[in-house]
Amino acid sequence: MKHTLSVLVENKPGVLTRVAGLFARRGFNIDSLVVAETESPEVSRMTITVDEQDQPVEQVTKQLHKLINVIKITSLDPTESVERELLLIKVKADAETRSEIMQIVEIFRAKIVDVSHEVLIIEMTGTREKVSAFMELLEQFGVVELVRTGRLAMGRGKRPT
Repeated sequence: MKHTLSVLVENKPGVLTRVAGLFARRGFNIDSLVVAETESPEVSRMTITVDEQDQPVEQVTKQLHKLINVIKITSLDPTESVERELLLIKVKADAETRSEIMQIVEIFRAKIVDVSHEVLIIEMTGTREKVSAFMELLEQFGVVELVRTGRLAMGRGKRPT
């Protein structure tokens, strides 16, 4: 089962290394890791997705609390949070296939962000499953390049996570 942690940390050099090192020492493989500044420039949010099949996440959470730069850790329940991924994908598109690709883009509510004679660059956000389904449909046209973020997540409601 995939487990998502939202970890608020001080926005200082070396914090990412210490957090990732803690996971490695405990034998956890990080499935996805997204780190960026929050509404406060002194604080960054790490959204970490791990597979807790091998070990319970509580063990690593307790260790994270001991790190001096960690401010707050929230375990995000999928039913009580919103999760999204971002995909940028460069697809071969000639005159014959361009309209079919554009229909798929429209169906998935994606957006074409760059056009050339040979390729389209498409931006798409959604759940992990939706992003994967979109990628699968575009494979037939020839994927030149792609980049995909890890899972971003935020708890529902008023309470900050």
